[in-house]
Amino acid sequence: MSNREYAHQLLDKVPESKIFYIVGILEGAAIPDEEPNAETLAAFAEVDEMKRTGAGEHFSGSTEDLFNMILEG
Repeated sequence: MSNREYAHQLLDKVPESKIFYIVGILEGAAIPDEEPNAETLAAFAEVDEMKRTGAGEHFSGSTEDLFNMILEG
């Protein structure tokens, strides 16, 4: 029996009062996986290269310090 067939069997056993919760989960799971576009793939590659070489800006302060730095711009 496939997982899909098993899921159908289980769904048939879920009381109507709980179907609402299952529908929410299924709606989220039914969203197709998206393929990253070329710009996103290039950004991933850039970060990988920065991690490999140790390049880029590093921050070692607290989260509060980081937000203050961002807000001060």
